[in-house]
Amino acid sequence: MNKQPAVYILASKYRGTLYTGVTSNLIHRIWQHKSKLLPGFTAKYSVDRLVYFELTESITSAIEREKQIKGGSRARKIALIEGMNPEWRDLYPELCG
Repeated sequence: MNKQPAVYILASKYRGTLYTGVTSNLIHRIWQHKSKLLPGFTAKYSVDRLVYFELTESITSAIEREKQIKGGSRARKIALIEGMNPEWRDLYPELCG
């Protein structure tokens, strides 16, 4: 899954601070967040738990989906996460394993 466009949601903890992003390499990008290599919001607020992701066919479709998710309410984001990951597990280890 190295070069697969994706949109993802990170959380600081269960129902904590959320961040939505897009990438062409999900595993590498989440590693960057976890390693605090990306200065800014996620590093400042320790938002590094991968709780949701969608793989897409193109980076363009990933960006469009990111805009849809970001445009929705927090409640809609929580519903999206809990539909895929009701326990808010960190999905990153499963991607790497």
